Amino acid sequence: MEPARKKILIADDEPDILEIIGYHLNREGYEVTTAKDGDEALMKAKSGQFDLIILDIMMPKRNGVEVCEILRSQPAFKDTLIMFLTALNDESAHVKGLETGADDYVSKPISPKILMSRVNALFRRIKKDAEDSVIKIGALEIDPVKYEARVENKPVILAKKEFELLHLLASKPGRVFLRNEILNQVWGNEVIVGDRTIDVHIRKVRQKLGVDCISTVKGVGYKFDL
Repeated sequence: MEPARKKILIADDEPDILEIIGYHLNREGYEVTTAKDGDEALMKAKSGQFDLIILDIMMPKRNGVEVCEILRSQPAFKDTLIMFLTALNDESAHVKGLETGADDYVSKPISPKILMSRVNALFRRIKKDAEDSVIKIGALEIDPVKYEARVENKPVILAKKEFELLHLLASKPGRVFLRNEILNQVWGNEVIVGDRTIDVHIRKVRQKLGVDCISTVKGVGYKFDL
């Protein structure tokens, strides 16, 4: 099965730019959607799941910075890549754009070659970040992006808190995590839980993994020790 094409939304009030950028992105294998102003960009962003949103800063109705601020304020767009297109030579405008949460910007007049290079570089960076975040210890793999654990390349089904507990301990092998640390970092203020809750989750993780990798430090806490 071929991997799904990455989806990109482009918002610009200049039809020629939309056509040129759309053409080159399509040729690179991306699936492209366009918007002609800030309001349309917001509407389409919220109705689809885009991997990258490219915003012209100087758009009618809402400018690109406003659109970026609104999107970044919503959890669904926390990890969405956002790039600005700008004809502004004012350095402060570029800084403002990046401060609102944009990942990159490209200046106009646009060079399709440079734009494609920057888009591809963003996706490579995200892929590398995801790969670097995977913990591999012996036969165990823990992927916090996908919330997946595997032993000898076989998936292990863990509940959300079980996975978060395993990931916390495995993030620093050999380090003893105090019970209070575990409660704060895994459960936080969500619910009031006690030591018994940790014990139950540790037991379930051990059973599901089938690997002796979590040691009890009596009267202190737990550590990952494969």
